[in-house]
Order: sequence, then C-alpha cells, then structure tokens
Amino acid sequence: MIEATFLWQFDIILMSMLVVCAIVALTVKDLVAASIVLGAYGFLICLVYIEMLAVDVAFTEAAVGAGVSTVLLLGTANLIKRRSKD
Repeated sequence: MIEATFLWQFDIILMSMLVVCAIVALTVKDLVAASIVLGAYGFLICLVYIEMLAVDVAFTEAAVGAGVSTVLLLGTANLIKRRSKD
C-alpha cells in the first residue's frame, strides 16, 4: 500500500501540471499544439481518477478524453487553418 505521505505530494504535482496544461491550451496559437495539450490534459485527468480509485471512469476518460477527442481535434485542425489570426 502506498504511504499517505506520498499522496499529497503527488496531488500537488498533478494539479500543478493540470493548471499548466490548461493555461498552455488556452494561450497557444497553433491548433495542432492545442489539440495535443488537451490530450495531455485528458491523460492527467485520467491519473486523477485512478488516484481516486475510480478505475472505470479513468478508463473511459483515457479512451474518450485523451484518445478519441484528440484524434478528432487533430483531424479537424488539419482540415482548417492551423494558426489563429490574433
């Protein structure tokens, strides 16, 4: 069993990475890069669910949030202009 002293440190690292991914996804101008960062965000949310012992929700998030959504966003970004005008 994992000691409780390690879990709060993992929580802080995980939540800070989530905040960084969210800020980067909002500020990046390239749509492909934003899609990849959102896929990483979905994977980090999957790790949060695993830590909360909700493995079924984590599996769904990994399949849909980090997998299918990222592929659809990348396909859409390739069909339209890649860069924002601002």
